[in-house]
Amino acid sequence: MLKTKVSKRLGKIPASPIRKLVPFAEKVKKRGTEVLHLNIGNPDIKTPDEMLQVLKNWKINPIGYSPSQGELEFLNALEFYYQKIGYSFVKKENIQITLGGSEAISLAFFATADLNDEIIVFEPFYTNYDSFAKASNIKLVPVTTSANNSFHLPAKNQIEKKITKKTKAILYCNPNNPTGTVYSKKETEMLIKIARKHSLFLICDEVYREFIYDGKKHISILSFMKKYPETMILIDSLSKRYSLCGARLGTLVTLNKKILDGVLRIAQGRLSAGLIDQYLGKELVNVPVKYLEKVNKEYQNRRNILYEGLKKIPGIFLKKPEGAFYAVVKLPVKNAEKFCQWLLTDFSYKGRTIMLAPAAGFYLSKGLGQDEVRMAYVLNSEKLKTAIEILEKGLKTYNSIINSD
Repeated sequence: MLKTKVSKRLGKIPASPIRKLVPFAEKVKKRGTEVLHLNIGNPDIKTPDEMLQVLKNWKINPIGYSPSQGELEFLNALEFYYQKIGYSFVKKENIQITLGGSEAISLAFFATADLNDEIIVFEPFYTNYDSFAKASNIKLVPVTTSANNSFHLPAKNQIEKKITKKTKAILYCNPNNPTGTVYSKKETEMLIKIARKHSLFLICDEVYREFIYDGKKHISILSFMKKYPETMILIDSLSKRYSLCGARLGTLVTLNKKILDGVLRIAQGRLSAGLIDQYLGKELVNVPVKYLEKVNKEYQNRRNILYEGLKKIPGIFLKKPEGAFYAVVKLPVKNAEKFCQWLLTDFSYKGRTIMLAPAAGFYLSKGLGQDEVRMAYVLNSEKLKTAIEILEKGLKTYNSIINSD
């Protein structure tokens, strides 16, 4: 009998809390129940017509490979974008096109850390960071943030406590997924000081840059990159900005030539990003400014609906998200994952139920997030109101069952 074994690191890859309950949702749908998805950041806002027109007019045949760094026209469009938002120093030679923001994260990890090295993150964090780290045999070291202060960063000394000889980088997401936190200039400058003091790379995921509410200002890592060119890496993506999740268009931006040369060699190994995808992306130069203004306004309205609606439900606790389109919500249940599964397997209201993402999977520290969920307000206003009603009814029913047992 063969004694072949899969790699140890394969078994360490966690299931995504965003998608792990999908099999239950699929069964529910087959029974005729409509599932409202608040578990995943998959926007229902339409992709710009300027981009869709590319598909309607497509004539390139055969569809071949693209250059490994990226299609020239798409690189030119991204250079235009970054310069338009105020960063004239960003040139196409500073940009590596990636297969979504996900590949950019993997490349950043690979570029800054060796086996068993450490990267500091702030929990709760985007759960797939951990998957990419474990795949590369890199250890994420969590610094816990609290809902009590809207998940803003702790004091400098609390972060520095987690730094060891193996620490190579600090990773943060601004605006934050899953919390919706928008970090201030003071917080960003604190991270820069820590990184410089300890000779660390600073990696910032800015996928949700355009979605900032209540007059707050986004402080980009690009604002400091020219001054500190060797240590800063930007992770970016078109997925959420233009509702292009299915077109895998991400970017890694840095002024560090060694990193750019290295990640290009990796990109050569995977050959190229999608040609059609990049042709869609290059049309960002033709998308009216009003498109993003309208999208921002729509998400802010949805944020308000979700926040005001949830506040009225007994036992729920949340702070108002400042950006992105997520909220971490504390529920009046002991085990949010069991509740989320129950919503799919045992509950419906007027032929509908909801799918949420259990938040424990967004933490590394054991025991945290057990009674929390992440909710993505990517549904239109009416569906959001319905989802809130379903959640209220579901909590009432669920707790009555638990208490009766």
